[in-house]
Amino acid sequence: MTSVLYDAPGPRAKRRNVFVSAVFVVLLALLLWWIWRTMDDKGQLKWSLWEPFTTSEAWTTYLLPGLRNTLKAAALSMVIALPLGAFFGIARMSDHRWVRVPAGVVVEFFRSIPVLLLMLFANEFYVRSTDISSDQRPLYAVVTGLVLYNASVLAEIVRAGILALPKGQTEAAYAIGLRKGQTMTSILLPQAVTAMLPAIVSQLVVIVKDTALGGALLTFPELLNARSTLAANYANVIPSFIVVAIIFIVLNFLLTSFASWLEGRLRRSKKSTGAVLGADDAVELNPAEVRGSFGTGDGGSI
Repeated sequence: MTSVLYDAPGPRAKRRNVFVSAVFVVLLALLLWWIWRTMDDKGQLKWSLWEPFTTSEAWTTYLLPGLRNTLKAAALSMVIALPLGAFFGIARMSDHRWVRVPAGVVVEFFRSIPVLLLMLFANEFYVRSTDISSDQRPLYAVVTGLVLYNASVLAEIVRAGILALPKGQTEAAYAIGLRKGQTMTSILLPQAVTAMLPAIVSQLVVIVKDTALGGALLTFPELLNARSTLAANYANVIPSFIVVAIIFIVLNFLLTSFASWLEGRLRRSKKSTGAVLGADDAVELNPAEVRGSFGTGDGGSI
């Protein structure tokens, strides 16, 4: 059987694929066995190192507060960066040069600077120019850095998603008398959202992970920073890294799963219901067409 995109593999190709898959599984099993053996030789699998994670103290004192701060910083950054990125992405497509050029400069400037540098600069700015307390300053700095960088990246995602739409959509909107603002909000953006969603979600995952940068250099008490305090108290560095990595994996998996569900729902909502009308429905909707054109009776002729 042949597909439009590729030829179905024949017997030799199937055997080769099975062999390559078997080799990969064997190599993966050997790698996992080597990791397990190395950790066991170094004493990293001792129950005393993993036991703290079975008690409530490790979670309520260290991990859960750190996770709460991670989610707080990520949520604030997402809520601010998404509309800001949409604004600058649309502004870059403006017909007015005085709007398009400044928006492009802002996007390219903050997209070119590492997010860690933005966090450090924001922290120094808040130290020297504001009265924000030292307890709240790391949160402000982390959110500021994440918003400035990710809003510029999201602006490019929005612009690319809109430009990817067929030009006929815009031309048809103009043909029925819609202005450019109405075309953007009513025609282009609703169609582009579904196409942009995977890239947007990928950037939101980056936001969640980059909160750890604030904990590493700005003493922001997020999940990774809380892990270091826990490891210092329980002397279980490797197990704590593994547990925190699993938490991040689960957190980002839930985010991507929700986005996949939302994308599927948006795609289904844009499809036609495909309802089929029967003869009785046709008579009810347009009896003149069934009885005869222009109401000339059952003969059907003029």
